[in-house]
Amino acid sequence: MKAPAWILGFHGCDRTVADRVLVGEDEIRPSENDYDWLGTGAYFWENNVARALSWAKFLASPIHRGDPKVKEPAVIGAIIDPGNCLDLTEKSSIELVGGAYEGLRRFYEVNNVPLPANESAGQGDLDFVKRFLDCAVINFLHETREAGNLEAFDTVRAPFLEGGPLYPGAKISSRTHVQWCVRNPKNSIVGYFRPRGFDVE
Repeated sequence: MKAPAWILGFHGCDRTVADRVLVGEDEIRPSENDYDWLGTGAYFWENNVARALSWAKFLASPIHRGDPKVKEPAVIGAIIDPGNCLDLTEKSSIELVGGAYEGLRRFYEVNNVPLPANESAGQGDLDFVKRFLDCAVINFLHETREAGNLEAFDTVRAPFLEGGPLYPGAKISSRTHVQWCVRNPKNSIVGYFRPRGFDVE
């Protein structure tokens, strides 16, 4: 669907990356992990600068496994033109993703290969943040649309009910957020900015 207005998104990253992007020397680069929640693209938190900063701090912390991508946490804001948006709060988009799953399932079945599965990232991860299946389904949808000469999606938007109940018996999750996946930042990002009041202490 064509989204009617620009969106403010926030991306947590290393300060050197933020500085290069702000002066026009670089772009927020698409992530190509095979477990990314919304497929290949650059990820932004919708209207949530604090969450973007907490993500950058997590990437810089000792609890994040592997070589830290972030040495000095920072946040960069982006004005996103959603363009043709696969919006997973909207019925027709959800139906497209459901259809893509069936197509991907048949493809794997014919080739006698096990379908990817969403996985926990470790003990205590009840959200199964390694979204191998979801990533494969959404990327498959993009690929089949391209093969069929259908209009490409510029962005993907989805809410995530993350973090478990906010309080006992709640259906409100403690870390609910909305994410955007921008498939081609050069085409879909109108401009970048540095949010005020969110310098890392």
